[in-house]
Amino acid sequence: MRIALFQPDIPQNTGTILRLCACLGVEAHIIEPAGFPVSDRHFRRAGMDYLDHVTISRHDSWTRFEEWRAGDGGRLIVFPTKAARSYLDHSYQDDDILLFGRESAGVTAEVVEAADQRLVIPIVPGMRSLNVAMTVAMALGEALRQTGGATGNASGLRHNAVK
Repeated sequence: MRIALFQPDIPQNTGTILRLCACLGVEAHIIEPAGFPVSDRHFRRAGMDYLDHVTISRHDSWTRFEEWRAGDGGRLIVFPTKAARSYLDHSYQDDDILLFGRESAGVTAEVVEAADQRLVIPIVPGMRSLNVAMTVAMALGEALRQTGGATGNASGLRHNAVK
């Protein structure tokens, strides 16, 4: 399971997502340009010392990411704010790439078209959207539940209280 962030623009959210990836042993991909430098103090503060424990691949463009993906072979699952199928009704695979859009603008039509599947996390009518870090946590949690966890054995994960 891999997480991909399309041109993220809020450093705190990106740091939080990378911390989640570190804790669950999930590889992360950042598709640039990002709306902040990776040296940003908000990014570092949200990621804390967990950033040293996550595999992060940076792709300098959508085109470069697609070149990498062509060689990797993983299915691209995108989570736009509008899609017909719920994330709970999808069968995830270990090598899936769960891609999430930028906070201010989501993903481009090109990204949506390239996806193997488009899924949505249903929310109450009239609400605009969830925070991207929350969306990643919900979708990744379901994907790992279905596939047996990032390590293939969810019982082998350390259980820590939220701090």
